[in-house]
Amino acid sequence: MDRAMTGKLQIIRDGEVEHWTLNDPATRNALTEELVAALREACARAAADTRLRFVVLQGSGGAFCAGGSLAGFSEAIGQRLPAGQDDPLLAINAGFGALLEGLCALPQMLLVAVDGPAMGGGLGLVCCADWVLAAPTALFAAPEVTLGVVPAQIAVFAHRRLGDHAARRLLLTGDKLSADQARALGLADEVASDLPAAVAQRIGMLRRAAPGAVAHTKALLDMLNQPPAHDFHGLAAIKFVANLRSPEAAEGLAAFAAKRKPGWAA
Repeated sequence: MDRAMTGKLQIIRDGEVEHWTLNDPATRNALTEELVAALREACARAAADTRLRFVVLQGSGGAFCAGGSLAGFSEAIGQRLPAGQDDPLLAINAGFGALLEGLCALPQMLLVAVDGPAMGGGLGLVCCADWVLAAPTALFAAPEVTLGVVPAQIAVFAHRRLGDHAARRLLLTGDKLSADQARALGLADEVASDLPAAVAQRIGMLRRAAPGAVAHTKALLDMLNQPPAHDFHGLAAIKFVANLRSPEAAEGLAAFAAKRKPGWAA
């Protein structure tokens, strides 16, 4: 068994299986620039590894992923960009969209094991899975609109997995789903009290599928799921950043920090 650590991402290799663990319990495994870059690097490496058949993505410390880290955006929240200046936040947000595409494009089976919250960007990671296993303590939500922020990059992936009606329910309301509710909606495939055992059992069942056939089938499905020819991730980043710099986002995030209702909900 081989172990590797890249910042907040732990990778353990056991034969044809890799376990990728988001390992920053203090932030509930929030998606920093560093963690997103490490995951993108892991995807690129795995895509070229013909001996790897399964990737298991999970979180540590009783949480899957709290979503995007706003630490790098803090100075921009509610602040207009000076005229004529290129916004550095566009590339950061679009880079997260590229990570989601990379996860969907993996030739291996991607299993996501969710224990605790999977919020915002964490929900986006879940939507990239071929199989989602949830502990009874799992909680799923895209709370961005309740904070005055746009769930920009995850929108297309939630739409792919859930269809228009269910994606709208999640993205436009910020509703929280339990593990059983997520399974009923099609977001989770199974609920298991012992996640490691359930993951091992599911991998055993999935081994009957030939790896080459799986890779080609996933490539075909990925082609069908491609967004329109326009640059979706670039356009999504523009909407995310424009809203993040608005007074609405400043009010929403300030209200969240103060544990009060934002102005539009009072």
